[in-house]
Amino acid sequence: MPLLVMKFGGTSVADLARIENAAKKVQAEVARGYDVIVIVSAMSGETNKMVGFVEGTSKLYDAREYDAVVSSGENVTAGLLALRLQEMDIAARSWQGWQVPINTTSAHSSARFISIPRDNIDAKFAEGFKVAVVAGFQGVSAEGRITTLGRGGSDTTAVAFAAAFGAERCDIYTDVDGVYTTDPRITNKARKLDKIAFEEMLELASLGAKVLQTRSVELAMRYKVRLRVLSSFEDTDETSGTLVCDEDEIMESKVVSGVAYSRDEAKVTLVRVEDRPGIAAAIFGPLAEAGVNVDMIVQNISEVEAGSVKGATTDMTFSCPTNQVARAQKAMEDAVAAGMITYDGIVVDSDVAKISVVGIGMRSHAGVAATMFKALSKENVNIKVIATSEIKISVLIDRKYMELAVQALHDAFELEKA
Repeated sequence: MPLLVMKFGGTSVADLARIENAAKKVQAEVARGYDVIVIVSAMSGETNKMVGFVEGTSKLYDAREYDAVVSSGENVTAGLLALRLQEMDIAARSWQGWQVPINTTSAHSSARFISIPRDNIDAKFAEGFKVAVVAGFQGVSAEGRITTLGRGGSDTTAVAFAAAFGAERCDIYTDVDGVYTTDPRITNKARKLDKIAFEEMLELASLGAKVLQTRSVELAMRYKVRLRVLSSFEDTDETSGTLVCDEDEIMESKVVSGVAYSRDEAKVTLVRVEDRPGIAAAIFGPLAEAGVNVDMIVQNISEVEAGSVKGATTDMTFSCPTNQVARAQKAMEDAVAAGMITYDGIVVDSDVAKISVVGIGMRSHAGVAATMFKALSKENVNIKVIATSEIKISVLIDRKYMELAVQALHDAFELEKA
């Protein structure tokens, strides 16, 4: 039998009515001749409630017990969906992570997959079962303890099962009907994409698009798992949603596929840093050790003051999430105290946003940067920092211009056109 993986997020299983709706979608795929592995999240809001219980019980909690508590929501959903399917005369069984087993590392709350043996679930399919409902977000360590994969872990679980079982496709059911050229809440010209390449989706996910979790896209790209993003609240067929696939499946890509944004960015500048070999390592090493996610980096031209005994100095600018600014400042202060670096001061601008254009077509087309900068200039949007990659151009701008910039770029690249 061909096999399909279906994943339902928290809003798709938020109550018994939505669980029944999910069951009907599974039933439709079984009727098409598939064996189905369903990955479920906890009901919407349940994981946050469990986290609150843990934090209310113990401020310095045991990470092993934290995972035992917060993984319970997925177990409830899996059991309820299996029961609903059984009531529809579909042979279904629920599975917790340890029962599969989903073998992971022992890094509680941020575990990574080691292996997913097929034997137990394959045996049930051989007995005549049609659906395995698996609790997402969780696994089991070598020590036999429950582990969790971090936020968005159910998406990653779904892709991992699709890879392990050689599934024809992995369908991700969520509260949107696909991947759009940009956020439809910002511009009503946003268009749903029929297909998008793994590399583009990975860039969009890492830049702030919340349709898919970044780790799940990385895994899908590595194992060539075809993903389909579609709504659990609409009638769907084989052509619904957005297919995330290999570039070879897309006949002709637009130069730019989408515009992404992140409003929670900060620009940090170290003023008058000593300019010498190894200074970048001395700055960004401590930042990495402190867990600061540095993104865009700009180093200014060196200056040498007349009569200076320090020699050349430079300003070093980087961006990071706003909630990591304090951590970044502490890391730099510690680096000064350790004699690793010297600087005259730190300037933080927490009122910026990152805007990015993404497209695999950029590899073979010139002029994307010129079009982007011209569009922003026309709207009097000042660019503070620029960073580029093979399929992406990102800029930092004042946050108050974020929506204007997204709309202007969407128009400039004519993304509303198919």
